[in-house]
Amino acid sequence: MKALDLKILETELQKRLQYPYLWGRKQNDFWDGYTNFIYTTPTWEDLMPKMAEVVEAYNLNKRDLFNYTINRWYNFWSATAVEHIFTSLPKVTPSKNQKDRLVDFTIHGIPFDHKTTIFPKQFKKSIDYAKNNEKELIAWLYDNQSTQQRHHLKNRLFIVVFDEKGEHWKLKANLSLLQIEIEKYVSNYNPNTLHSLTFADNSKALSAIIWVTK
Repeated sequence: MKALDLKILETELQKRLQYPYLWGRKQNDFWDGYTNFIYTTPTWEDLMPKMAEVVEAYNLNKRDLFNYTINRWYNFWSATAVEHIFTSLPKVTPSKNQKDRLVDFTIHGIPFDHKTTIFPKQFKKSIDYAKNNEKELIAWLYDNQSTQQRHHLKNRLFIVVFDEKGEHWKLKANLSLLQIEIEKYVSNYNPNTLHSLTFADNSKALSAIIWVTK
């Protein structure tokens, strides 16, 4: 799968859905190092021999590495698909530097990183409340973001997925639905509706939420 084909990738991501979403440990740079082969492995079947090699090379627990790997792989390739959806649209310009962790693309000249996240139960408020108080949820998402490589306080578009059955994470594999909502947002994009945030260090960011619900 040399070129990114969303239909093929959607099929690959859905193969992960049969397993529970369990990390087994907090994500960390050390275990990320064991599993960086995910970046060059877009197909589910090709993950298996690569995991076996790492387990043998570092004498790791097979189940621990399996859980960690499939979650990183799933999140990475879903995020890659989302970025592809954005940058395929006429109003969106891809970042000139593909290694820039702060900017994935610009929309009408405004730079953004993007992040797909499940609706957080730790927010402790309903989705209806969150939709009516987006800035409050956005501030919470910045405050509670991962401390790993993509941590920052710059412009970010949050794609928040919510499933009525509570299996929010599975919507990351529903690339068709993600595409519909992203295209809808970009076609109606208005910079005046962006939320402006000021952080404790007096830095500022522009942000918005694209809701994906089922």
